[in-house]
Amino acid sequence: MELNKEQLERYSRHITLKEMGIEGQKKLLQSKVMVIGTGGLGSPVLMYLAAAGIGTIGVVDDDVVDYSNLQRQVIHQTKDVGVLKTESAKNTINALNPDVQVITYNSFVTKDNIMDLIKDYDFIIDCTDNFESKFLINDACVLAKKPFSHGAVVHFKGQVMTYVPGKGPCYRCVFEKIPKPGSVPTSKQVGVFGPLPGIIGNFQVLECVKYLLGIGELLIGRLLTVEALGMQVKVMKLPLKNDNCAVCGKNPSILSVKDTF
Repeated sequence: MELNKEQLERYSRHITLKEMGIEGQKKLLQSKVMVIGTGGLGSPVLMYLAAAGIGTIGVVDDDVVDYSNLQRQVIHQTKDVGVLKTESAKNTINALNPDVQVITYNSFVTKDNIMDLIKDYDFIIDCTDNFESKFLINDACVLAKKPFSHGAVVHFKGQVMTYVPGKGPCYRCVFEKIPKPGSVPTSKQVGVFGPLPGIIGNFQVLECVKYLLGIGELLIGRLLTVEALGMQVKVMKLPLKNDNCAVCGKNPSILSVKDTF
């Protein structure tokens, strides 16, 4: 493929980067990324993926926009209240960058659909807000050998890690089991600092784009945490692998997403 005049101008700051250039931009335009969740994390993730020129973006969600979303879910506008989040996101992306093909999936991820959802994508970004979905996404990506970025935010804290098949621990290696209901506070219970999802989401985009281009050092085997009140950003080294992991350990008990929980 050749970049046209408008694309050469649109992506000029990327093309100027010696680590990227025209060939790197072409890679992005030919890439397919799936974003699961179009809320606080999904909003900045989708906007920056689109701005970067990711050629195909899959958007998964079954929720509608409400007023309580607008404090942090910046891809949606007041006029979108009551509209499916996938459609609101698609409209914003199309307005931002017509190069991007947006494929919407108006559904939550489940054991029945996740393997079909992720199969055609190069990289998966977990922007969900509940543990059941996070463990399901992890297990599906491990089983399907798909790289993905995990992100989470609550209160004033957030975290990011990246999984690449065969190169480091998965989310379940680190966190092992879904917490018991009520044992971990949710953002609905304790709130979430509005700007924080933008910070964490953009770390996820950085990981995705670096992976697609094959540049830099990814958060494989490392957990990046942000504590916004004290402006503390830390990177914690994780164990290389958990041999007892239920999905990628030596004797896995999860052989299908049906076994996830």
